[in-house]
Amino acid sequence: MKRLPLPCSGFLARSGLLMLVSVAGFAPLGQAQTTPISPTFRSITVSPKFSPDPLVLKGIGGGEVSASDRVGIVETSTGFCVGFINDRPDHRLVLTEAFSYLSLQVQSPQDTMLVVRGPGGTWCNDDLVGKNPGIAGEWLPGTYEVWVGSYRQADYHPYLIKITEVR
Repeated sequence: MKRLPLPCSGFLARSGLLMLVSVAGFAPLGQAQTTPISPTFRSITVSPKFSPDPLVLKGIGGGEVSASDRVGIVETSTGFCVGFINDRPDHRLVLTEAFSYLSLQVQSPQDTMLVVRGPGGTWCNDDLVGKNPGIAGEWLPGTYEVWVGSYRQADYHPYLIKITEVR
């Protein structure tokens, strides 16, 4: 079986989402936990073998800030940091343990882009499946900031992020 490369030339190996307000609480291992960030976005904490799989998160992508300016990088091993994002992350993904495989894939009726920053660096993607971005591979435990952007400044589009352990 071919081993998938970690995003960003070893996604997280070099060093080591999501809306709808919900009530914060603790979830047992293997389940999702949510904490509000703003009226429409939230953080999510997951452990291996989480349920339901996939987790589906909703949002509105886009922003006023150049993605490459915000994250300080133009290109990553998973793609270019193009487009516009919010100044603050749209979501925070907290992984309690390492994942041998985890996939974040954006689905939107419009062309969107994805930025993930966390342990080991920053990864950007555009058009992983059609015009939908995604990042998949091995992930280290820790907190990841997630942005979904658009190609024109202040152009906002609805999206879903599907998070899954299934290859």
